[in-house]
Amino acid sequence: MPAKTDPIGIFDSGVGGLPIAAAIRELLPDEHLVYYADRAHFPYGDRPEEEVRHLALDAAQLLLMHHAKLIVVACNTASSIALSALRSTYGVPFVGVVPGIKPGSLASERAKVGVLATQATFQTKVFTDLVSQFAQGVEVVHQVCPDLVALIEAGETGPEEMSRRLRGYIEPLLASGVDTLVLGCTHYSFLTDAIHHIAGPDVRVIDTALPVARQVQRVLEGAALLNDDGLGGSVALHASADAAGVRAVAATLWPQPQKEPV
Repeated sequence: MPAKTDPIGIFDSGVGGLPIAAAIRELLPDEHLVYYADRAHFPYGDRPEEEVRHLALDAAQLLLMHHAKLIVVACNTASSIALSALRSTYGVPFVGVVPGIKPGSLASERAKVGVLATQATFQTKVFTDLVSQFAQGVEVVHQVCPDLVALIEAGETGPEEMSRRLRGYIEPLLASGVDTLVLGCTHYSFLTDAIHHIAGPDVRVIDTALPVARQVQRVLEGAALLNDDGLGGSVALHASADAAGVRAVAATLWPQPQKEPV
């Protein structure tokens, strides 16, 4: 039986789940976090579905070895492919992440929403189902961003180069008339400020990090597992490969004291 003081587990194929970890940390400062970057198999989006399913099961097993009381699948690809298998295999709650098509569609006054994502995300059944279910009467414009994830994973988020690349993706969407941008990859949360700057004040930007953190809070409250000891939480970072590189990028993107070395 999990204890309130047990950690929340979070995994992604790289550092893309760190914005979700940061949102959880801000919302639930007493919670302990264990983050696992499966860098040995980055990126999940390029792998066959069955392999992603096995990798997700392995990642969850590792987090359960660290006594995770709840696991966040902080990756659109892994959530789309493996969430049902994870829930049927392990006895802890799982919280997944999907592109914010529903809130994006509700927020759009022009009924025209742009989605920034990887090609793999656009090809998933989950994405198609989200559009069918929540974007009826809304035009959803796809924008593939093939290089952003790799640049973020390498810590190459310099403002000038990243701004140039983002403009190449965002300006065509603005020219098409979208008034809402959905960030369809967890990595893109690192770029929210830059995206806001390029899109301008009249365009809404829908990010999933805070909604996922709120869902984590709701699930823990419902299971009476919210840590209320008032002692303050901790963060532990682990990686399946290139631990030093993951740690360096994480320190740059989310400066956060860690409880133990990778």
